[in-house]
Amino acid sequence: MPNTFGKLFTISTWGESHGGGVGVVVDGCPANLPLSEEDIQPELDRRRPGQSEITTPRKEADQVQILSGVYEGKTTGTPISMLVFNKDARPGAYAEMKEKFRPSHADYTYQTKYGHRNPEGGGRSSARETIGRVAAAAIAKKILTLKSNVETLAFVQKIQDIAMPSMDAISSAAIEANIVRCPHEETANAMIDRIKELRSQGDSVGGIVECRIRNLPIGLGEPVFDRFEADLAKAMLSLPATKGFEIGSGFEGTLLKGSENNDAFENRDGEIRASSNRSGGVQGGITNGEEVYFRVAFKPTATILQLQKTVDLEGNETELMGRGRHDPCVLPRAVPIVEAMANLVVLDHWMRHIAQNDSFKF
Repeated sequence: MPNTFGKLFTISTWGESHGGGVGVVVDGCPANLPLSEEDIQPELDRRRPGQSEITTPRKEADQVQILSGVYEGKTTGTPISMLVFNKDARPGAYAEMKEKFRPSHADYTYQTKYGHRNPEGGGRSSARETIGRVAAAAIAKKILTLKSNVETLAFVQKIQDIAMPSMDAISSAAIEANIVRCPHEETANAMIDRIKELRSQGDSVGGIVECRIRNLPIGLGEPVFDRFEADLAKAMLSLPATKGFEIGSGFEGTLLKGSENNDAFENRDGEIRASSNRSGGVQGGITNGEEVYFRVAFKPTATILQLQKTVDLEGNETELMGRGRHDPCVLPRAVPIVEAMANLVVLDHWMRHIAQNDSFKF
């Protein structure tokens, strides 16, 4: 099922950028979980467009409606369907894109694969599809909050060549303290200036989002194909504009010797712990009790307000100027989406772990 993610806690998203609306169906949510739109809306508010001067000016409140799966304020164990209507769609801005392929967009590949596509805002390939992911993950986050002390924090670590210094103490309050969602104030200000500068030139910029998952239990993840980091990588690389994923020491670890990269074990107050964490909290595809941390690379926004070379449906060379309303940098709004996908992976693997190893003890 190409539009479905997860094994036990599953989500199926639907809808297009400039269609009637977008949404999600969540299956596998336990019954009797207290749930209302008020649990979902704060996460969508962090993702919505038009929230600051460095995001797209599209005005969408992204008000969620729960259509099924909840009765008298509690989940029933049946599929939960959620809908967000598109209110500020402007499909006319994409009339020229019916005939011309936008550089570095999904236009050409969708047209070639299916022979028919929705050119309005990219249709299904638009980042507006992620509304469903964020709404579903708000449910996952509530379950994790009620049943554990797991904390997932994503933040903008780098914009182009502007990177924040390494920091151990990072809080949600520090991340949300500025519009770029970088917890280091001085770096955040420089990032904001860079985004504004490139936007004024009709250009865009990319960067890196880092995510940390704290207080995970030991044992999440499966051998071989469903390794915890493999599912994290799939989750992150399924997001629009992503071009890279690394966990722990990642690519920098290739510069180290084994004696430098290995995480030695120690007995710490009666618990087996790693003295360092270059593994990023995962060994053999299974969480080891240390903090999971990873980074996701996002490319510059493909739609830019500059004339670019392209071809049309007939293969004729032509030119195209970007239209519509777009983020000059996707990273500030990508932060809650990265957190959302991480929480979906955590909850799904936790449920799988309980089903295999806790419910069937021999």
